[in-house]
Amino acid sequence: MNGAQDLGGMMGFGPIGIEADEPMFHAAWEARALAVTLAVGFLGRWSIDEARHARESLPPPVYLTSSYYEIWTRGLETLIRRHGLATSAELETGQPDPAAPALPADLKPAPGPDAAAAILARGSSARRADARPPRFTIGDRVRVRDINTPAHTRAPRYVRGRVGEIVRLHGGFVFPDTGASGAGEQPQACYAVRFAARDLWGETAHPRDCVHADLWDDHLEPAA
Repeated sequence: MNGAQDLGGMMGFGPIGIEADEPMFHAAWEARALAVTLAVGFLGRWSIDEARHARESLPPPVYLTSSYYEIWTRGLETLIRRHGLATSAELETGQPDPAAPALPADLKPAPGPDAAAAILARGSSARRADARPPRFTIGDRVRVRDINTPAHTRAPRYVRGRVGEIVRLHGGFVFPDTGASGAGEQPQACYAVRFAARDLWGETAHPRDCVHADLWDDHLEPAA
């Protein structure tokens, strides 16, 4: 979506501040925010892409004035309300809401700390063997569809409508754009697409620079 999170190529935000010896957390509450997000996520009510979209959907003034873990917490609140795990009153007061509907009957308890650590260490792949066959091959020239959607998309604004070259076929993966909306995984080919920097940023870019973006089959169309 064209949200505040898609800042690539946007002017007026200044350089990226790089913090030397950056700690994992700047305050104790940030560690708790991450732990709560992971614990509730283990209930399996939403995909990682839906979680991303919940954060992207924050109003731009809120998004741009919130810290990293404030954004995570606000996104989690959206997901909790959407999936009936707590009401707005419960989130605001920290107390049970007598008017709250019953929790989903198939809700499973989150794993304990050791089991959760093992799951996180093992990871989970979005690669799918039954993905739709790729339409493009290495060397093909492709144009990124000019997608404007309020839903989630992994095609960043700065490459939409631009022409690039397929330089690598990653294989079949869950399509995040549909996974985020509950429309199913729709697994399909994911490619590395190379763009000339000047095609994205204009004549001020170095002529030998390029940008690689990972894009899915449904993001692309043949370049004329």
